[in-house]
Amino acid sequence: MDPAVIDLSRLQFALTALYHFLFVPLTLGLAMLLVIMESVYVMTGREVWRTTTRFWGRIFGINFVLGVATGLTMEFQFGTNWSYFSHYVGDIFGAPLAIEGLMAFFLEATFVGLMFFGWDRLTRLGHLIVTFMVALGTNLSALWILVANGWMQNPAGADFNPATMRMEVTDFGAVLFNPIAQAKFVHTVSAGYVCASVVVLGVSAYYLLRGRFTEVAKRSMTVAAAFGLASSLSVVVLGDESGYALTDNQKMKLAAIEAAWHTAPAPAGLTLIGIPDTANRTTNYQVEVPWVLGLIATRSLDKEVTGMSELVLKAQERITSGVIAYDAVERLKTNPDDSAARGQFELHKRDLGYALLLKRHVADPRQASPQLISTTAWDVVPNVPLMFWSFRIMAAIGFFMIGLFGLAFTLCSLRLHTQTRWFLKLAVFAIPLPWIAIELGWILAEMGRQPWAIDGVLPTFLATSSLSRGALWTTIVGFTLLYGTMAVIEVRLILASIRKGPYEHDEDPQPAPGPIPAEPIVA
Repeated sequence: MDPAVIDLSRLQFALTALYHFLFVPLTLGLAMLLVIMESVYVMTGREVWRTTTRFWGRIFGINFVLGVATGLTMEFQFGTNWSYFSHYVGDIFGAPLAIEGLMAFFLEATFVGLMFFGWDRLTRLGHLIVTFMVALGTNLSALWILVANGWMQNPAGADFNPATMRMEVTDFGAVLFNPIAQAKFVHTVSAGYVCASVVVLGVSAYYLLRGRFTEVAKRSMTVAAAFGLASSLSVVVLGDESGYALTDNQKMKLAAIEAAWHTAPAPAGLTLIGIPDTANRTTNYQVEVPWVLGLIATRSLDKEVTGMSELVLKAQERITSGVIAYDAVERLKTNPDDSAARGQFELHKRDLGYALLLKRHVADPRQASPQLISTTAWDVVPNVPLMFWSFRIMAAIGFFMIGLFGLAFTLCSLRLHTQTRWFLKLAVFAIPLPWIAIELGWILAEMGRQPWAIDGVLPTFLATSSLSRGALWTTIVGFTLLYGTMAVIEVRLILASIRKGPYEHDEDPQPAPGPIPAEPIVA
């Protein structure tokens, strides 16, 4: 197999996934904010809340269209670029994606039109129910996609069938209630809520700085401050829960994030900063906070956090065991009734994927020497510097979000948010930060799983299609140009919508020359 084809396939999927994930969080968060704003409108009957909801609904609609377009391309790539992946695990991986399309996406598609065009055709309560159904659909869509992705991280509820040479579902409940999937879902959705809250906060701050559409801006900022504070706190709490889930299911990812080359005495300390040295397998200039990692990862003071060197030794044992399983599979292919081979396979089947790691270096894993097995075991270590710094930048932004929304909530509660210009400027400049954190989080999730397409089951280099370099370069360039053009169009549409403002004919019922004096906000 051509290593360049593998790398180009990974690059193409990474570009489309990261691009797609620019739109998903904003869609998730804005949908919930629309429900909140429209609920206030239904309860109070005040026209300003209807105007506010429709304005942010327009931003939601522009973003929603691009999210759908980019998501479809990703799903097609499983068949075009990752055909062996689809063949090997399609019975499991395809089910959540199919449910997402039939349940969640159709739900969104059905109600999103009613949400945009039903304002004058539905009752206030009826339209609120429609908006809620759109928000429900977006969250269900995220749920099923993250169930599929969570299974890639922790392949529970499935086994390899030597008769079909594929992975098959044995317990769909285990797939659905996978702890990694559940932790990823709540953490990802909360991050989307933060993203949308920052956008609403920043745009509202821009209006207040310019003295435009102040009645809409004040109300939007108040909602964003409260919802954003709750969401940013939940991101940190649920991120902690995700770290705890890694302790049981993805120990290597956790060790790489902490650049923990060796198992430290319990309770392990948390490294704040340092410089991972992959050549010497150590971390230089590290500043450590005692006990914190042990408390986060194990919820105890007496349990260890296993280091990468010790995990590599376990991987070496599993590769050796996997070779036995591989031998049994080869024997069963020639004689399905070989009871000795079947018994041997059952004893070692959970390690079969580790034997496949050897195929990068040798055609038949049974021919691998002990030295090659020892060397291959280190392939299970992901890119440590990338993991280490991605996590710290993401976490720093997360804590900054808590501070930003805590300050916003305080100022809104004291009716001082319209007078504090430095805060309004800070809110505008903070708009890009959630996307940086979210993209880094996605990199952590996917790069931390390497070298696996399915953790412990299927190495990434075996999952690709038989494509040429030219075909991959052509599609990468084509997608980049297409998506780049679409991104420019979307940004221009959103900026034009923001410049136009919340009112149909750009009329501002209460224009102001600058930031207005603080006054009570009447719901």
